[in-house]
Amino acid sequence: MTDTSIPSADQSVDEETSAPTETGEGTSEPREKKAPADSDLFRQSEIAADYVEGLLDILDYDGDIDELVSGGRPVVEVVGSRLQSLVGQRGATLEALQELTRLAVFRQTGTPSRLLLDVGGYRAARRKELAAVAKNAVEKVKEHGEAVRLEPMSAFERKCVHDVVNAMSGVESESEGVEPNRRIVVRPVAD
Repeated sequence: MTDTSIPSADQSVDEETSAPTETGEGTSEPREKKAPADSDLFRQSEIAADYVEGLLDILDYDGDIDELVSGGRPVVEVVGSRLQSLVGQRGATLEALQELTRLAVFRQTGTPSRLLLDVGGYRAARRKELAAVAKNAVEKVKEHGEAVRLEPMSAFERKCVHDVVNAMSGVESESEGVEPNRRIVVRPVAD
């Protein structure tokens, strides 16, 4: 039987969190965990690209695969025609493929990965849509002075919205609820 568990499965690695600190042995001073080196991140993207290439071969899909490191995380982008079925409705299939790919990386490296998988530019296009949704919500909050609850979103989508809202003054955002119905609430900042 194959062990497919990964540490911290309760929390999506798409959501940004503060780096936990550890206490050094024999000292009382905390030290921060080291971020993976770019070479380690690139290695993760190579492992992921090989895994995705194998999936494409099994499915008999054609696509060009680029592996890179962006924003301190490994990224694999798949570009080609006839790839929409790998994205699925609202990116659900893409999210599942990303988790499988992260698992493949974990099995080879022993380290959980924050790998981001994009197919057909879906995530880039969705990021633009979500920026517009976030700006619209901020305008409503500023106009009416009341909180706005957005529709349930994936961790990737929530992070995109939080990033836009946090860059604007006079408003704040937080996630509420439980997956798969976790959503963002945008509200005015209390004076």
